[in-house]
Amino acid sequence: MALMPKRVKWRKYQRGRNRGNATRGNYVAFGDYGIQSLENGRIDGRQIEAGRVAATHFLHRVGKVFIRIFPHRSVSAKPLETRMGKGKGEPDHWEAKIKPGTILYEVGGVPEDIAKRALLRVAHKMPVRCRLVTRHRS
Repeated sequence: MALMPKRVKWRKYQRGRNRGNATRGNYVAFGDYGIQSLENGRIDGRQIEAGRVAATHFLHRVGKVFIRIFPHRSVSAKPLETRMGKGKGEPDHWEAKIKPGTILYEVGGVPEDIAKRALLRVAHKMPVRCRLVTRHRS
């Protein structure tokens, strides 16, 4: 089942703009390695789930995968072969808005080479360009 919120204040969203860089969620906080978005976009709940499945399948349930994004915005769609008018369509699926710099997934508890290969598989599932980042220890 795809990710979606339990309750929302507003059933339907307008599209809006997605400008600027990420100011929150832009550093590796939970794991040791992560993938970071390099461009803005919208990631569907099914794509997020596909990335999670790809990472956990590659890691053979060793280590931990952290998902740092959640699809909290509904996307509406009108049925096929419907005439114009009659209002906005019903909610079709859920998406997360992504800005450049947002950390999408993190992996911890595995060696660096395995984490890189697992996150590369996740990056192939994403509709935005990504890069690998490591945790900054101070």
